[in-house]
Amino acid sequence: MQLFYNPNITEDSKELLFDKEESRHIFKVLRKKESDQLMITNGKGFFFKVELLQSNPKHCVAKVISVESKEPLPYYLHLAVAPTKLNDRYEWLLEKATEIGIGEITPIICEHSERKVIKLQRFEKKIQSAMKQSLKAYLPIINEAITLKEFLNKQKPTNHHKLIAHCEETRKQSLKSVLKPKGDYLILIGPEGDFSNNEINIALQEGYQPVSLGESRLRTETAAIVACHSIAFVNE
Repeated sequence: MQLFYNPNITEDSKELLFDKEESRHIFKVLRKKESDQLMITNGKGFFFKVELLQSNPKHCVAKVISVESKEPLPYYLHLAVAPTKLNDRYEWLLEKATEIGIGEITPIICEHSERKVIKLQRFEKKIQSAMKQSLKAYLPIINEAITLKEFLNKQKPTNHHKLIAHCEETRKQSLKSVLKPKGDYLILIGPEGDFSNNEINIALQEGYQPVSLGESRLRTETAAIVACHSIAFVNE
């Protein structure tokens, strides 16, 4: 099934106008014509079945013929992950996390971060593409990059179970031992050089619980995917 994304369609929508890029894709690539049906999501928990009224490379119009509401994930995961040195690795993370199931991602700039500038619009497109490919009805939130210090201050009121995965040889519990079904989690994942000792201490003072993701030393993007999949697995 080909899934399209349109954030403006609602439960009350009767018709949908596709932009020029999508119209061209519908007409020239998918070769859809009048009366053919398509599936749309608004990324807010709804699937819409629509029927094409007009189909041409510049202007496709469809009428909504049915609406289906989907339940959200039974958990909420907010991953705060430092940008990787190579941008494509972070984009891979965004894609796979979306496919597995995640609520929110925030790029955090740390003391050891080698990359401190991100292209949010490109990240948003990667997440949208992954949502469509994996047939998800909910679009994960991708936030602007923020320093770790600012992020910790901003997250003080949260009710999420706050965790930090770091590589220092200190006392830590395994991630799987602290996870429970239907929980809300906020997990910090550091850059290639890990969090600094100062950053770890500040996070601990703010109530973040140190966790281990296993015996292997993982890349930033791998660590994030391990955390994401572990929570999804607990909720199966």
